[in-house]
Amino acid sequence: MKKMCIIVQNQNKIVDLEPALTDLRKMGVDILGYKEDRSGSVNAPLREFEPQDMLILTDIPHLASLLAVGDYPVLVYVHEENKDKSLPGVKYVIEGFEDVDGEYFVRVWQRLTEKPWFITETDRCIIRETEECDVDAFYEIYSDPSITEYMEPLFEDREAELKYVKDYREKVYDFYGFGMWTVLDKETGRVIGRAGVSMREGFDDPELGFMIAKEYQNQGLATEVCQAVLSFANREFEFDRFQALVHKDNTASQKLLTKLGFVYSETVRVRDEELQLFILKR
Repeated sequence: MKKMCIIVQNQNKIVDLEPALTDLRKMGVDILGYKEDRSGSVNAPLREFEPQDMLILTDIPHLASLLAVGDYPVLVYVHEENKDKSLPGVKYVIEGFEDVDGEYFVRVWQRLTEKPWFITETDRCIIRETEECDVDAFYEIYSDPSITEYMEPLFEDREAELKYVKDYREKVYDFYGFGMWTVLDKETGRVIGRAGVSMREGFDDPELGFMIAKEYQNQGLATEVCQAVLSFANREFEFDRFQALVHKDNTASQKLLTKLGFVYSETVRVRDEELQLFILKR
């Protein structure tokens, strides 16, 4: 994100926004302000800028829809004077700016331009949202039989897996703000696994999931990554209770969960399979 363009009918409507703009300026984002003319166009050369480089904040419904159709990332400020207007094509709205920081706007821009969110990092790893370019690495990792011994394999058809990743981003990341993420080796940038929290149908608690490529196992990376994921989920989403489901023969994962502070709760049946339920309270 290089620029944030603010197009509003009345600048006095925009309150509590300056702290976030200050954040953005510190990140190197240019702040531009324009006004709408009588024809409904914008008195600014927006065409000089690549649409994917900017986020446009506006409270003008028809303009927002026009720009959204033109592939401009748009965030609409909804207030008393425009709340009843339709917003075809618009994906994100905001009702106020109190307690909103610059990172919020960057993340909205990332969603609208399909760029993965950075989640957190450890001494040796980076954790970010999964994107389609990770799929080939996943196939390589999952080709080891030990990886799929206790978890579902990828789709046999690569195109189906790519579609799954795209749908997951749009339906899970967009809805929950969390999910299963990609783990990267910080030194090489190589994809080495997955980790994250997700919601399983029929259960109330967020579930910890993790997988580290065979050649990176037995180095403490799973512990390192899972601790970071749990801390992030606790901090960002205020989750104070987590679950994990493991096969009774998966002793390695059971040991890791115990190390993380999980406690065995009960054996449950999921899709005709008996799994051990572990619980962590923070």
